[in-house]
Amino acid sequence: MFDIAWSEFMLIGAVALVVIGPKDLPKAMRTVGQAVGKIRRMASEFQGQFNDAMREAELHDLKKEVEDIGGSVSSAMNSDFKPIEMPASAGLDDAALKEAEAKLAAIPAPEPLPPVEITPADIAAPAEPSPEAKPKRARKPAPVEVAAEPASQPEPAPAKAPRKRKTAAAEPGEGSAA
Repeated sequence: MFDIAWSEFMLIGAVALVVIGPKDLPKAMRTVGQAVGKIRRMASEFQGQFNDAMREAELHDLKKEVEDIGGSVSSAMNSDFKPIEMPASAGLDDAALKEAEAKLAAIPAPEPLPPVEITPADIAAPAEPSPEAKPKRARKPAPVEVAAEPASQPEPAPAKAPRKRKTAAAEPGEGSAA
């Protein structure tokens, strides 16, 4: 960053502290920070505009090249276009053509595939439940409240002991010491 060492930053800070004073130094630093931020924003905006101009110039050059190629193709199509004709010696003669047809006729035809029968499945038939299926669980009946005497107090429920948790770190065969 501008090739300034930490000792030089310390010297600049000490001079600023003496010249500006400790009371106004935070305000001055805030102002300097805002100015640096504005300069960075302006630089990035300039760089963005420069990049856009470069892209536009590249697009213009590319468009010009495409138009040149299109013009050369259209001029070639408008000129007297003559397809390449094959010389008579390069073509197949009738004897070779008849020989190839005879070889193809000598190959036996493949055997036809056996017919496939597809039967429709009974889609509408409902599936019967298997006799081994588990019956659904029935709900427990709700407890019936009986009017209790006002003098009697309900007995507290016995406290359950907390469950011990297994840890994943315990090796098999070792018990947890919790």
